Amino acid sequence: MDPTSASLRILQIHPSRRCNLRCLHCYSSSSPDEREELDCALLGQALIDAGAEGYGVASFSGGEPLLYRSLPEVLDRSHEAGLITTVTSNGMLLDERRLDMLRGRLDLLAISLDGVPASHDRMRGSARAFAAMTSHLRGVRKSGIPFGFIFTLRQSNLHELDWVARFALEAEARLLQIHPLETAGRAIEQLPGQRPDEIEAAFAYLEAARIQNMVGDRLVIQLDLLNRDLLRQDPGFVVAEGEGNDDVAQRLANLVSPLVIEADGTVVPLEYGFAREYALGNLHATRLSQLATSWRRQGYRAFRTLCRRVFAEETVPHEFPFVNWYETVTSAATVATATTPATCMPG
Repeated sequence: MDPTSASLRILQIHPSRRCNLRCLHCYSSSSPDEREELDCALLGQALIDAGAEGYGVASFSGGEPLLYRSLPEVLDRSHEAGLITTVTSNGMLLDERRLDMLRGRLDLLAISLDGVPASHDRMRGSARAFAAMTSHLRGVRKSGIPFGFIFTLRQSNLHELDWVARFALEAEARLLQIHPLETAGRAIEQLPGQRPDEIEAAFAYLEAARIQNMVGDRLVIQLDLLNRDLLRQDPGFVVAEGEGNDDVAQRLANLVSPLVIEADGTVVPLEYGFAREYALGNLHATRLSQLATSWRRQGYRAFRTLCRRVFAEETVPHEFPFVNWYETVTSAATVATATTPATCMPG
């Protein structure tokens, strides 16, 4: 993979699975019961290594990142490594003290918004989730931190997107990201059948285009789906080209983005929970720079083969034009791992 801009090369970090909520759609099954978290020094070194490997964005998720005690330090370290910083939060804990901590350290705040108030509260498992989040929006605006909302698209909630966009406009957000539900973590049991199918994805594209036309340049609408026609025209956007003879010489960000660091230190491609067959290893065993070197030599070829196979399958003529690329590759990796004997990964 070779995106044209470093700002597209993302290191996604889950420093902890501790959260003040127990959301129905949480891909990492985070909750108030979780206590495991990454050591600040360990993560700080990984951020420095990631910058050297060509990544341009450090994106902190969770769990609820605001409950990670070392968040100020790792945001500072991200900037020292030349990385843009983003934090995804449920918004309930954005009080004045935390906003003061984030000011100057955070380049973009992404706040989860799951639909109209009743839908948001149901998905978040809390009758006060929406009210608590909205009570902090004035302070967010006052802080000057750029912010946007993330809407999780399900099979049954597209009709709420217009309301969400209008709410985002009134809140003076800069971005509305529409992210299809991931069939992982708690969503597997709590939301069966709610992953958007190809018909729903096509309608979501039309609705997103309509809303973007409506709001103009007041709000950026981002839909996390890829057009198959565009993939055919530019396969290098998702699949590294060439025969791989120079893989060892490539910076890691040229080969895989997003790169994910999970709360237990495991480093995987593309999405949280990606099949361990393709993992780079674990930060508790060795630093990211060494994991990257080993993976380029021993593990990357299998990952590239997987991506090329999925690309071939997804770019043949389809009835519908859109694909959730990362989710599709993640699912294919899980199937491949289940049908292939496991091999030892470096680290």
